[in-house]
Amino acid sequence: MDSSANLTGKMLIAMPGMRDPRFEHSVILICAHSDDGAMGLVVNRPMPEVGFSDLLGQLGIDTSDDTTDIPVRFGGPVEPGRGFVVHRVTEGDELDETRMRIDGDLAMSTTRDILEDFAHGRGPQPAMLALGYAGWGPGQLDSEILDNGWLTRDRLDELIFGQDNSGKWRAALQGMGIDPLALSPSAGRA
Repeated sequence: MDSSANLTGKMLIAMPGMRDPRFEHSVILICAHSDDGAMGLVVNRPMPEVGFSDLLGQLGIDTSDDTTDIPVRFGGPVEPGRGFVVHRVTEGDELDETRMRIDGDLAMSTTRDILEDFAHGRGPQPAMLALGYAGWGPGQLDSEILDNGWLTRDRLDELIFGQDNSGKWRAALQGMGIDPLALSPSAGRA
């Protein structure tokens, strides 16, 4: 990561000049960032063709009348068949090897157990499920930020768990006092 900060728990906001259409107007939660690279989940791309109950059925997980429906989102292009549940944890909540703390009261799980908990109305709230993830090799994310591909901001739970997916990109920028129409797709150096 050289001289840049660890971005784990922060959010990325795609700049208007984003060259990769898979990330155009994306808001991404960075789940891990180190010298080895970075991993994040797109939080504003719903997958309307994939319902949570349907997904549970495909996995052979029985649902009940108490099933908690959580939003399913496109987390990124890497391993699109792999699911990641991002959820809040409460103070004193013990995290085992099946859950990774992202930042403070936010954790991520990739196990079937948490899906079974949701199927029976016991999953942690709020929560969202992302299929796939965004990944960067060593130094790649830092380079993309320097090349004006991304803005970074502190985590905002409404951007992660909120339902207004189409408005999250604009809200992420406006929450930083930035008018999206005033952004330039070109990078500049002082």
